[in-house]
Amino acid sequence: MKNGHAGPRKEKPNPQRMAVLRSLPLEIKQQINGEEAQAFLYNEELPESLMEKLKDYLEDIDSL
Repeated sequence: MKNGHAGPRKEKPNPQRMAVLRSLPLEIKQQINGEEAQAFLYNEELPESLMEKLKDYLEDIDSL
């Protein structure tokens, strides 16, 4: 992302993650920017800003 815009990707987004993103409340979806959505959909390292927005919706896997 040279200019801050996500270019076309050859691989397809993770369909399970797409479903999760679509199921979020509208007020949360409106806060997620393109870079955060791309990281989530393409299994990239998640930005701290996205982790903060999703903290109430993520399971604590460390406690399992």
